[in-house]
Amino acid sequence: MDNLHDFIRGTAILGTGGGGDPYVGRLMLEQELRKCGGIDLINPEDIPDDMFAISVACMGAPTVFVEKLPNAQATITAMRKVEKELGRKFNAIIPLEAGGINATLPLVVAAQMGLPVIDGDGMGRAFPEFQMTTFNIYGVNCSPFVMADDFENTILLETDNALRTEVYGRAVCVKMGGIAQVASYAMTGAEVRRTCVPRTVSLAVDIGRTVRELRVAGKEDICEGLANYFATSDPPRFARVIFDGKVQDVIRGTDEGWTVGSVTMSSGDSDDELFVSFRNEYSLAKLNGKTVAIVPDLLFILDRETGEAITAETLRYGQRVKVIGVAATEEMRSEKAIEVIGPKASKIVEPFVRLEDLAWNGEQ
Repeated sequence: MDNLHDFIRGTAILGTGGGGDPYVGRLMLEQELRKCGGIDLINPEDIPDDMFAISVACMGAPTVFVEKLPNAQATITAMRKVEKELGRKFNAIIPLEAGGINATLPLVVAAQMGLPVIDGDGMGRAFPEFQMTTFNIYGVNCSPFVMADDFENTILLETDNALRTEVYGRAVCVKMGGIAQVASYAMTGAEVRRTCVPRTVSLAVDIGRTVRELRVAGKEDICEGLANYFATSDPPRFARVIFDGKVQDVIRGTDEGWTVGSVTMSSGDSDDELFVSFRNEYSLAKLNGKTVAIVPDLLFILDRETGEAITAETLRYGQRVKVIGVAATEEMRSEKAIEVIGPKASKIVEPFVRLEDLAWNGEQ
């Protein structure tokens, strides 16, 4: 994969603060690509109805990922357990989410198994819980849901809904040391086409390439250039830089398998202050007490000079940052989707309002 570094940079940004250290994901994937030479990427539109795909991921808090690495072999063990339960082999892998290590791990597993990867996912970004996917929202059963620990011990969950699977699975994940490898959402090619957020692997590559090219060209405002990119992305989306300043305060901890907390940023040119809360991923931004972005729309906190993503577990006092808000895709903004991935699901007591309707123009 000639564009590996672009891909990793893009997945780190699409992680919206969560997803773990992108450096770890790059090392894992780079090692496998040296062995296999490349991975076949399939456009969802080209998938035959009888293709059988599985989603694999790493469950846990990104703060734990700093000390315990994702385990590809344990992920394959979980996947094989699902095959045994269903009595059918998988012939493709689809990422659960487009951001962080969970965008990279499926490619690592695919490289080891010689399977193609579908160019899409179930989130179009990263979310903290397993029911927060378009797969679940639009009718794919997440069971059988298999979890594996670092010793390849497995636990099989069969539940009546994805939220219950998340609740039970999260408790097991904590007992497994705060990290678990998971295989779930087995689906046919027809189900993939109907439920996935398409072309998100390609989107990650494009985002990473855009940042790199802006940097090479010596552009003074890489973050503004990235926001402008989304006007011509596939599909085009509203995006804007909503803050430019310095990290002033970070409150962060690990709670029941999530990295939770908030960050406050101040502006050197004014008295403006931006507050961002997170539960693995950045979910709410308030400028001077007024909401300017809210899930499922995306929030990126980037190094203001390089455009590189700053994840929730790496936020530090004094970092100079810019914050970008990006509209989620329409699959993620439907009334049905908002019930599962909207503010209420992230324990935010506010209704969802689209970014373009909230966007602060400097006069409000």
